[in-house]
Amino acid sequence: MPEPRAAILHADLDAFYASVEQRDDPRLRNRPVVVGGGVVLAASYEAKRRGVKTAMSGRQARMLCPDVITVPPRFDAYVEASKAVFDVFRDTTPQVQGVSIDEAFLDVAGLHRIDVAPVDIGARLRARIREEVGLPITVGVARTPFLAKVASRVAKPDGLLLVPPDAEDAFLHPLPLTMLWGVGEVTATKLEGYGLRTAGDVATLGEPVLRGLLGPAAGRHLFAVVHGRTPERVVTDRRRSSIGAQRAIGHGRHSPEFVTAALLGLVDRVCRRMRSAHRIARTVVLRLRFEDYTKATRSHSLAHATSSGEDLAATATMLLDAAGPLVRERGLTLVGVALTNLESDAVVQPRLSFGPVDTGGMDAAVDAVAARFGSGAVMRASLIRSGDGFSVPMLPD
Repeated sequence: MPEPRAAILHADLDAFYASVEQRDDPRLRNRPVVVGGGVVLAASYEAKRRGVKTAMSGRQARMLCPDVITVPPRFDAYVEASKAVFDVFRDTTPQVQGVSIDEAFLDVAGLHRIDVAPVDIGARLRARIREEVGLPITVGVARTPFLAKVASRVAKPDGLLLVPPDAEDAFLHPLPLTMLWGVGEVTATKLEGYGLRTAGDVATLGEPVLRGLLGPAAGRHLFAVVHGRTPERVVTDRRRSSIGAQRAIGHGRHSPEFVTAALLGLVDRVCRRMRSAHRIARTVVLRLRFEDYTKATRSHSLAHATSSGEDLAATATMLLDAAGPLVRERGLTLVGVALTNLESDAVVQPRLSFGPVDTGGMDAAVDAVAARFGSGAVMRASLIRSGDGFSVPMLPD
């Protein structure tokens, strides 16, 4: 049996939007920069060191860092930079799994014949992206994608870190739970209530105990995580399992009408993307973030998968209405929607329309207008005053 080898790279661009702005405007280099306006979409590390965080209000950022420089987002520039970076990824190895517009896993195990260690490939990758694209990037190198991701988190910013297979426990177990990929603040806080603060603390518990504390799925996952039993391969042959979008709406009180309009704008956006990818969806997921930075999700599955914007919008609105008491109690700073349980649109279960108006052709007409004149050519009337928010770039569907 071959010896395990650390040959998975996790490459993650540092403060991506802010780094692009600093690259393109020399006056911004080595200065605290935030991208956004009312809400911080990205912060340079100079700003992060002063306490500025993503999703923070612009007012909070200025209180923490009075000399912060705020610049508007230029998503076209970020998309072009991402394409250039992914070109370098694919020139390094064909085994690339994109995670988001600014990060990916690379499997370089098949490159062993050129007699270059994976960590050296990671160093070369960082140098190429710095030279050819002009951006800093952090790379973690490990046996599994999970460990590589955690390694890159530890190595940030602008670093390179190797986790040898025989030193995985020594690397992982001292880390705080919040450093573990997939362990959110709510789970970490719950475990800290039992005196469990590090991955090593959790590793002392058996799987049945963790399942009792967190539930079957979460307990099983965390047990696998702290014992290095996560999947070892990079997935390059799987289509996206969900299509989503989100909008930061800032701090303060928002009327229910404004929140509903923002949500419906997101539904329109993701439905267009889904239909252009020739997919249909059966499940709608609502994502909310509150004033205290906690999050909540709600979901509903339809009897049959559909691409109907009307049906999916009605489902999303129903979920938002059901979460109304929670929103009023805790305040809302972000709303998002995702369409999951995706299928091909090659075979669709048609719906009989018994109403006075058949809206079946509406989606096709709106899609055609958007394709010809741009996505901003057609907008819900409820969004005319507020706009439909920032369309954050994502990986291709």
